[in-house]
Amino acid sequence: MLNNIFDRLKKMKSLSSWFILIVSIALLVSSCAKSDDSKTATTSSTDDTTSSSDDSSITTELEGTWVTSCNTASWDNNHYVIETITVSGSALVWKWDEHSDSSCSNDYIIWTDTHSSLSLGNEVTLDNGSKATKFTMKVDSLEALMKTSAAATDYNNDDWCGDSDWALNTVKDYSGKTCGGVTYPKRKVTVSGVYKLDGSSLLINTDNITSVGSTVFTKGNSTSSSSSTVLFVGVGDNGNIVRSTDNGSSWDNATSPTSNLLYGVTFGNNTFVGVGVLGNIVRSTDNGSSFDNATSPTSNNINAVTFANNTFAAVGDNGTIVRSTDNGSSFDNASSPTSNKLWGVTFGNNTFAAVGKYGIIVRSTDNGSSWDNASSPTATHLTGVTFGNNTFVGVGDNGNIVRSTDNGSSWDNVSTPTSNNINAVTFGNNTFVGVGVSGNIVRSTDNGSSWDNVTSPTANGFYGVTFANNTFVGVGVSGNIVRSTNNGSYFDNVTSPTANHLAGITGAE
Repeated sequence: MLNNIFDRLKKMKSLSSWFILIVSIALLVSSCAKSDDSKTATTSSTDDTTSSSDDSSITTELEGTWVTSCNTASWDNNHYVIETITVSGSALVWKWDEHSDSSCSNDYIIWTDTHSSLSLGNEVTLDNGSKATKFTMKVDSLEALMKTSAAATDYNNDDWCGDSDWALNTVKDYSGKTCGGVTYPKRKVTVSGVYKLDGSSLLINTDNITSVGSTVFTKGNSTSSSSSTVLFVGVGDNGNIVRSTDNGSSWDNATSPTSNLLYGVTFGNNTFVGVGVLGNIVRSTDNGSSFDNATSPTSNNINAVTFANNTFAAVGDNGTIVRSTDNGSSFDNASSPTSNKLWGVTFGNNTFAAVGKYGIIVRSTDNGSSWDNASSPTATHLTGVTFGNNTFVGVGDNGNIVRSTDNGSSWDNVSTPTSNNINAVTFGNNTFVGVGVSGNIVRSTDNGSSWDNVTSPTANGFYGVTFANNTFVGVGVSGNIVRSTNNGSYFDNVTSPTANHLAGITGAE
């Protein structure tokens, strides 16, 4: 069943007030604006409070999304913040959406603290005599995302965290760094805190485990435009479909209507579409919880699919190109200029581009109705393609990387840091990331002009990679899933619910 996939992949962020402490969780690392404002975290497991119950790792009562109203930022009286805590299983994400207006409409900076291994422990007695519950969790990342050029300039002028390269819409992880005189916890450090539930209200603190403070979180949907639900869906061997609803921290199997190998998956118009062998097409309109078969016009293997302009376009063996304009309910064949296998497809600047066997590149400028050959600089198999910053990038066998800056009309070879096959490529936060055999990961931050190798947490091969909500996720051999929340600088393994090979991955916000 995997013959085709192996052939395709190469034959393979000094608190000025005590109040801020409450706003910070798990290291309070995320906020901190200016050198005299910062968040600190308790990294010691010492507990001087009274214990009255056994440790427990059950996190059910915290499960879901907790959000504050728009409040004045403790670190800047001229700024305002909405805080959101999302708990899913053992994953906790604390986000501060910092705004420059009192209605919290104008984004300034987004601070995101990501944690894993959340465990609820003993009941403790606070200084005021009330009871609360202690918890611990590990730091995965502490990130800042500048949402305005003014924010980036302010932080560069302050050399915050010793950095002067803060940039618009580019995530930076400051875990383990000293910023504004405060040293933030390193990745994998365990931090502790206390919380108290009062009906649908949550009080929580990670700096002082003898008080929960007064910042109130209410359970419900986040009012922040930046904290929408993020879904990742992966597909693979035996029709396996996996799904994550917590930004790729944990995964579950989803219901699949097929036992056939699925090669690719994409998302558009609140619909996931997966494709695979024998023309198999599956579709989900319930956030990837379950899938149904869709009508397919071909029995040829379909290797990849993408979405744009209210159109799903998919490519496959024998130059097959199929297209749907009814949200993936049905597909029709499109005119193809090649009989070569096509292994990757993407969209940018009103242009669909696909790549395949012997370096073939085809493109469409009429929403996928008709396609023409484009000039290719290589005869080496190209297995993946993506688009970002007005640049198309294709990857393939022997580490081959090609690039187009003229809407896919012509392409040039790019210097590569590897001779290993690169099977897939994606783009996010001004960064291209490619993945391939033997756990190989490569990365470019200059629009695909030059590339470097990235340390990989696995030697297993990768087949797919995607980006959503400041997170890169890669999938591959034996169900391997890896994840990066620091712009692809490094990746960590994530527990997978399957041992089946995963061939495709997509994200939806």
